[in-house]
Amino acid sequence: MPNPLENTVSAVAEQPDGPLVAVLAYDGLCTFEFGVACEVFGLPRPELGDRWYRYRVCGIEPGPLRAGGGLSVTVEMGLEGLAEADLIVVPGWRGIEAPVPSWLVGALRAAHERGARIMSLCSGIAVLAAAGLLNGRSATTHWRYAEAMTAHYPGIRLVPDVLYVDEGPVLTAAGSAAGIDLCLHVVRRDFGPEAANSVARRLVVPPHRDGGQAQFIRMPVPEPREGARMGRLFDWMRERLPEEQPVARLAGQAGMSVRTFQRRFQAATGQTPGEWLVAARLRRACDLLESDAASLDDVAVQAGFGSLATMRHHFGTRLNTSPGAYRKRFGLT
Repeated sequence: MPNPLENTVSAVAEQPDGPLVAVLAYDGLCTFEFGVACEVFGLPRPELGDRWYRYRVCGIEPGPLRAGGGLSVTVEMGLEGLAEADLIVVPGWRGIEAPVPSWLVGALRAAHERGARIMSLCSGIAVLAAAGLLNGRSATTHWRYAEAMTAHYPGIRLVPDVLYVDEGPVLTAAGSAAGIDLCLHVVRRDFGPEAANSVARRLVVPPHRDGGQAQFIRMPVPEPREGARMGRLFDWMRERLPEEQPVARLAGQAGMSVRTFQRRFQAATGQTPGEWLVAARLRRACDLLESDAASLDDVAVQAGFGSLATMRHHFGTRLNTSPGAYRKRFGLT
């Protein structure tokens, strides 16, 4: 007869032993952002090894807590659960101008001082700002909140046209869905691009999204046929990053005149084809620098820049770093 104790011991031994992620819960909880954090960091992923994230939810006040969508949440742990967290996630806050309790401010400051990373999703930036964690730093939030944040916290360098900002110990995401982009970015930082790609496949989302928030502001929805055609073209372009891709060639591949193609590409992405290609090549270069030991010259060729000098230029202007410095920070050790 099987021993149930043996099964229990085995289950405990298989628990992950990686960074501890603590997600805040509060009255008025934003369930989408909360769900994003749970989906990325809280699900078991045995295929990624035993160093995967540990996960807990910490209530900032006694429950049960009301949540969006008519739900209520009961949390077993309070802010004491932040004491050992390596990463703290603040879902969208209950209002961009809603007051932040002093006890939460104190807990986040203490976590920051001991070296924990703190990340906000969408309007969660209000909590980080109230705690003073963004003073003198770059940050982003949903474009709807940019004006209010700038007015209330002039010491923050708000970047309104990106999906997320990584300042090392403090990270911020734009709109709700941009939280997925930031969470996948954190996975890439912690476990490499293959792990991030694996999580993205489970979510059925791209591991990288193109463009910034500008493409989501008052943009027309593309016609279904045109959207499908552009999607196929994006895949075609990514597969040929080392090749020359002049606009005339791209327009022919899309089955459009050059003028029509440029207009529709801009409407679909918020970028010109050239800008899109530079961003795609930068992503390819970053993936190679993180996961490959190839020389910088080889990375430049494989990513489609042609030369190391060109790649260095775009790293400097777009990412404010150099390929060598990027590899030193995120590459193989």
